[in-house]
Amino acid sequence: MDTADRGGAPVVVAIDGPSGSGKSTVSRAVAARLGLSFLDTGAMYRAMTWWMLANGVDVTDADAVAVACGKPVIVSGTDAAGPTITVDGQDVSGPIRGQQVTSQVSAVAAVPQVRARLVELQRGCAEVAERGIVAEGRDMGSVVFPDATVKVFLTASETARAERRAAELRAKGLDEATITAMAADLARRDAADSNRATAPLTQAADAVLVDTSELTLEQVIDTISGLVEQRAGLSAV
Repeated sequence: MDTADRGGAPVVVAIDGPSGSGKSTVSRAVAARLGLSFLDTGAMYRAMTWWMLANGVDVTDADAVAVACGKPVIVSGTDAAGPTITVDGQDVSGPIRGQQVTSQVSAVAAVPQVRARLVELQRGCAEVAERGIVAEGRDMGSVVFPDATVKVFLTASETARAERRAAELRAKGLDEATITAMAADLARRDAADSNRATAPLTQAADAVLVDTSELTLEQVIDTISGLVEQRAGLSAV
C-alpha cells in the first residue's frame, strides 16, 4: 500500500526515547528496510547549537537564543543510506557531535522559539517524503507528529544505555576519561530534557513502549518494522 492508497496521508513513524536507547540506529535501519525517509531531529538541535556557539551567541541567555534562532539555514538530508545535516551550506555532521555542543544542546533545545522553528522544518521534511518518514527524537509522537501512523517510545535500563554509549565512544577512539564525562552528561541531559517546560521528553499516550535492554538490535528493528507493516500496509523493500 502506498501513500495514495492511504487517502493521501503520509506514513509517519515517530520514535522517541532517552539517549542511549538506540533511537538513531533503530530508526535509520527501519527506514532503510521499509524504503522510508529518515529524520534525525536531534541533529537539527545540535546544528542550531553549533551555529550559536560558532557565532558567539550566549546559549545560557534564552532571549539571545530566541532572537538568533531564525538566522541559520539548517537542512537535513533524509536519505536513510546517508543522512546529512548542513548549516548555511556547511556540512556539520562531525562538529555537532563534539563535547561542547553535547553539553549545551539541552539549553538551546529548551527555548520555545527554537523548538517552533525546528518543528516547522521537521514537519516540512515529512510533507515531502515520497513514501513516508521515520522521525526520531524526544517529542516526535507527543508534539511534532501527534497523528503519526505509528508511535514508539524506546527505552532501556540506565545501565544498558550507559554501556551502549560507552561502547560507541570507544569505537570512535575516545579515552576513558572523556567517556566517563560524556556518560555523566548523558544522564544530565535526559533529566534536563524530561523536565523542561516546552515539549519535554515524554512517552505519548498512544505510543508503543519498547524496552530494548534485553533485545538485540535486529529484534528491535523487527518489532518496529512489524508495527509499521501492520498499521500502514508497508512491506520491506
